[in-house]
Amino acid sequence: MTLMAEPLIRFREVTKEFPRPDGTGNFVAVDKLSFEIAKGEIVAVLGKTGCGKSTMFNLLSGLIEPTRGAVEVTGHDPFKEFNFFRGKIGIVFQNDRLMPWRTALDNVVLGLEILDTPREQAEAVARRWLERLGLSGHENDYPHALSGGMRQRVSIARAFAVDPDILLCDEPFSSLDEMTARDLRAEFLRLVRQNGKTAVFITHHINEAMEVGDRILVFHRPARIAYEARIDEAARGGGRQAIQDEILKVLSLDASAVRP
Repeated sequence: MTLMAEPLIRFREVTKEFPRPDGTGNFVAVDKLSFEIAKGEIVAVLGKTGCGKSTMFNLLSGLIEPTRGAVEVTGHDPFKEFNFFRGKIGIVFQNDRLMPWRTALDNVVLGLEILDTPREQAEAVARRWLERLGLSGHENDYPHALSGGMRQRVSIARAFAVDPDILLCDEPFSSLDEMTARDLRAEFLRLVRQNGKTAVFITHHINEAMEVGDRILVFHRPARIAYEARIDEAARGGGRQAIQDEILKVLSLDASAVRP
């Protein structure tokens, strides 16, 4: 575990248990998980399906409460102080989750409406973000008229429009074809860095984790950190293969499992 001064996000010995459906005790999804994330850092969380990544995501977003331990975001408890985080955390899901009866513009405006932003101001912000994401001219299109990549661009515009401190991303490009995902991933990273955001990016693809993260946390089931690597320019160059090999060993995967 890497310790940093005044982390923006902190998990301290967090355990999350759920009752088993058959009533035979509890199922441990997260086990004494500890890590810290600094302001402006992009952290990729990597692991096999079912390793507890999504449970960690739900703990971080305040949707569920730890059984034991503490989650702190900007020094606050995201579950107990859920309303405090209105507008401070933006979420990009695996599916775009757009409202089909609202235009692209109105979908982006939604978060600003929740924050009681005046309509004229909200529309101006939404139009600006749609333009930055290459969707000028599509403001009045409904989701059914947009491609999958365009819908996800609307979803990203919606997340950025409320100007959050933190972006939580749950496999946001996994439903897209690789070429579209690659382009949108690069655009997303550019926007995160340009706007000084902190991001937590969940993925189960090693290459995506290495492209996205300043740091990679590899989870084992139940969710705990099995391996951690910082990705600097050297690692993205000559040291990349060594990190990939170590991640593969930790996850007990074949090299063929790495997506090109």
